[in-house]
Amino acid sequence: MAARIYQPAKTAMQSGRGNTRKWLVEFEPTESKRADALMGWIGSGDMQGQLCLRFDSKQQAVAYAERLGLAYQVREPKPRRVRPKNYADNFRFGRVE
Repeated sequence: MAARIYQPAKTAMQSGRGNTRKWLVEFEPTESKRADALMGWIGSGDMQGQLCLRFDSKQQAVAYAERLGLAYQVREPKPRRVRPKNYADNFRFGRVE
């Protein structure tokens, strides 16, 4: 089994950084998804694909994966760039639209 360890990015629907500080461990799918013939729902028999574990730090997540003997891949988060903006810049002389 293989696992991904990463810190989730902020969604486009939120302005804050909520739910982005924890580290997640998700398991790679071992079985492809298939459509149910009767209802048309998508599903699979892979129970590990439904599991998402949250940890406070990257070291805890890596220790968990090593304790279970999982092959894991750590994805580091991209650095956050903050561009300072002023309301007055909207009315600045010579601004490019």
